[in-house]
Amino acid sequence: MKNLPGFNRLLMAVFLAAMSLALTPQTMAQKIKPSSSGYAPVNGIKVYYEIYGQGQPIVLLHGAFYTIEMNWAELIPGLSKTRKVIAIELQGHGHSPYAERKLDLKSLASDVEQIMNYLKVDSADVAGYSMGGSVAYQFAVQFPKRLKKLVIISSTYKSTGWLPEVNNALNDFKPEFFDDSPLKTGYEAVAPDKAKWRSFLDQMIVFAGETFDIGDSSIARISSPVLLIAGDNDGLDKVELMKTYQLLGGGIIGDMAPMPKSQLAIVPAQNHVSLMTQTKTILDYLNNFLK
Repeated sequence: MKNLPGFNRLLMAVFLAAMSLALTPQTMAQKIKPSSSGYAPVNGIKVYYEIYGQGQPIVLLHGAFYTIEMNWAELIPGLSKTRKVIAIELQGHGHSPYAERKLDLKSLASDVEQIMNYLKVDSADVAGYSMGGSVAYQFAVQFPKRLKKLVIISSTYKSTGWLPEVNNALNDFKPEFFDDSPLKTGYEAVAPDKAKWRSFLDQMIVFAGETFDIGDSSIARISSPVLLIAGDNDGLDKVELMKTYQLLGGGIIGDMAPMPKSQLAIVPAQNHVSLMTQTKTILDYLNNFLK
């Protein structure tokens, strides 16, 4: 992992975060078993899911290259005390088999909707981190009647929502940079076909390198309450984040008008990956917003 010219620090941090999220004693101590799990046949592929707890359903969508355990292991025990948690591993991630189907936000959002159909869930809250947050935005736009409340963690609905340094991070990106990384270890621990690792990387690099924009007008039409959570140094352009909040009805003078139904939380001294280690902070935000 040495001497990677042009390799952005944010992406290097993903490797370190994957290790800390997946392997720390705290995470392992809190890990609980799902009440059920399996594969849903959706849109010509199979997608893996796990279910925890009972109550109002919340769907969890992980970040790029992550598994359910890497992304959500510390939050699921708290959430599942009062909620039915449906955690999904998106196409090619974790237990979900590699598929030749091109990755795009519309297809991934449709997969989420089809999983809800398979599990007979009419509507749910949806929370997404990083790539999963972009999928969650698309889900909100594509299937508004299936959404109750939306939580977006360190994510955006358009490429320009990231700082230029983030968008330029893939200039020198190559699959071999993942060799001997914790992300590869996590993949091989659960993937149904470990030989697909390099194919999965190639597919993800193409997906991550494509520009996207769900559209300001589409975001402004989201009628469900939205909670935006970001780290103060997480790679998001905070000017664009504030514009997003305004599209969702926020950014008003709260002393002179009713508080908006959507909320914005900036967690201090956190980058893109360390934000997900702030379990108590994020859980408190979620519980207060979703109640």
